[in-house]
Formats: sequence, structure tokens, C-alpha cells
Amino acid sequence: MKIDAILLRELHMPLVRPFETSFGVTRNRRILLAEIQSEGLTGWGECTAGERPFFSSESTDSAWQTITQELGPMLASAAPQHGGDCPRIFRQVRGNHMAKATLENAIWDLEAQREGISLSHLLGGVHEKIPCGVSLGIQPSIPELMAIIEKELAAGYQRIKLKCKPGWDVDVFERVRNRWPEIMLSCDANSAYRLRDVDHLISFDAFDLLMIEQPLWHDDFYYHSLLQKRLKTPICLDESIRNRRDTLAAIEMESCRIINIKLGRVGGFSEAIAVHNAALERGIPVWCGGMLESGIGRAHNIALATLENFTLPGDVSASARYWAEEIIEPGVTVSAAGEIAIPDTPGRGYEVRTDLIERLTVRKETIRAFELVS
Repeated sequence: MKIDAILLRELHMPLVRPFETSFGVTRNRRILLAEIQSEGLTGWGECTAGERPFFSSESTDSAWQTITQELGPMLASAAPQHGGDCPRIFRQVRGNHMAKATLENAIWDLEAQREGISLSHLLGGVHEKIPCGVSLGIQPSIPELMAIIEKELAAGYQRIKLKCKPGWDVDVFERVRNRWPEIMLSCDANSAYRLRDVDHLISFDAFDLLMIEQPLWHDDFYYHSLLQKRLKTPICLDESIRNRRDTLAAIEMESCRIINIKLGRVGGFSEAIAVHNAALERGIPVWCGGMLESGIGRAHNIALATLENFTLPGDVSASARYWAEEIIEPGVTVSAAGEIAIPDTPGRGYEVRTDLIERLTVRKETIRAFELVS
């Protein structure tokens, strides 16, 4: 496909409520959107990097620089036939997975539109509905958390995930389990614990958790393997899994029993599919994680979660939980049964509100091809 133009934008979007993890508190999101125009069609991609390089080494500003100076010109100079060509096009740039995913996912969107099929169908998805959970940040108090859980359960969500850290874990789990002994409950540490905390982490087994997500270092397999041998509760790896090779290493070392797949973390749909397939072949279930995306990233997550091995409720919840105004229409909604119905229209399945995007844009740049030097 011929790339006519790549427009990169930064939007500022305030969250409906602050979201706290072991990294800190997020109140507003700086979101990068890539708009790729090709032969009368427009594909959209979203960068999931945080405002600061805490979850990963990337940030909003580093991704902007990498896309405008390296990846964007590379893509504009190429003529990709499909999204799977992007890893080859970007091969000279090491890392920068979230920046790469921003552009690659837009190409997959374009390809689906060109073929006249849904993005989920193009990816090989098989599910017509996906089960949904919610990720709940650290709250000012346990009673406030309990009130939020009650609200989300009433809305139909099938799994409750609690962000945790030392000082906000066992007491919280105990209160929640005593109130709701049967719900599907998990926790996410975002690497907040160390080996000195092993005995404390073993105490989590008492709460019948679906999983403990990324308790130790963000780049570790070995010590998670040692920890998993002492835990009954499955460990789920998130930050440690960057590609298929990481997936195979973690499974071989028995570092985890569940894997979270995030599009930005692995570099886009191509590698996400490879991670999914590696886990499927070895009987390890996967689920789709979230990064406080706007509707464009949310639409991509929905399409990804239709693949066969996404068997656990993911973090893809309703737009209204995060945004007073959503940049897609219709906004993502969740049924009373805690499911999202998969759109079957060509491409990502949701219209983009370009008028709202323009109003929220604080900077934009048109990216052009590298000049050829003879």
C-alpha cells in the first residue's frame, strides 16, 4: 500500500478519576495518535507509552521523537503489503516497542479496511464476544475500594484486579474476600516486591487469587521461577514478556502459569500474535492487559482479545470508566453479563471522532519519507 501521509498528534485527556499503582498516580493522559492515510483510507494507531518512563523505558516524549525522526520516515518510504511487514521495516531500530506498535497497528487497521473485513477477522480471531474484567487502582481507603468493587460487580464485570504494593495488599485482600468469597479476584504488583518479601507473598495463597501479576523485577524470569515453585497461586508475567522468545524462555523456566499480552509492550499485532501462538502451543492461557488507552487503543485490544487463547477476562473495560468524552463512536460498552460484542464492520469497528481529536490536540506533525541519497 502506498503511504500518502502520516500525521502524529499529541492529545491531552483527563481521566474520570485518578488511577494509582505502585508507580504513582495518573490523573491526565498525554496520548499519541498516528493517522496514516493511504489510497483514500485512514488507519489509526495509539501509543500506549506513559508520560514518564516508569512502566517501560519509553515515554510520551521519547516515542514522539522516535516516531517522527526514525520510524515514521522509514514507514513512509516503504510500501508495506500488510501489517506483518512492519517488523522488517523497523528492524534497524532496537527496542522502542510502543513507538513501533503505534504505526504497525494503524497499518493492520488499513489492511482490514482495504480487504473489507473486520480487524479481528484479519488477525485470526474466533470469539464473537470477549469477557471483561476491571483493574482497580490503589484507593485512599479500603471502604472506598469496597464501594468501587460493589459498583463494578453490579455492572457485570467478571474479574476484579487489585493493584497492590507493600502496605496495600493482605489487609485489602482479606476484606474483599470476606465480603465476596466467590468472585474471580487477582492482583497486580507492577514489580513492587523483592525476594525478601517471599514469605509475605506466599501468604497471598490464602485468598484464592486467579493470579499474582509481575510481583518481582520487570525484566526477570529466574527469580519469578524460584518464587512460582513456592506459590500455589499462579504468577502472571507482564513487563517481562517482550516477544515470543521471552514467552518461550518464561514457560521453559516455569516462571509463570499465565501471560498478559499488551500490544504496546510487545511492539504491535505481529509480535502479539506470535506470543499468543507460543503460549497456546504450550497450554499457557493469556489475557489482554490495558494501559489507560483511549478508544483507538481500546478497539485494537478488543480485536486482539478475539484470538483463540485469550481465555481469561482482560482489562478491556467500558470507555465511560476512564473518559468523560471518548474519541470513538460508539464508545466501548460492556453488557450486563460482563462481555463486549465484537464489531464486524471493516477495520477497527469504531468510527473516529476527528472533530474531538482536533479539539484535544496540543501538537501535531506530518511525517515524510527519508530523502534518498544517491
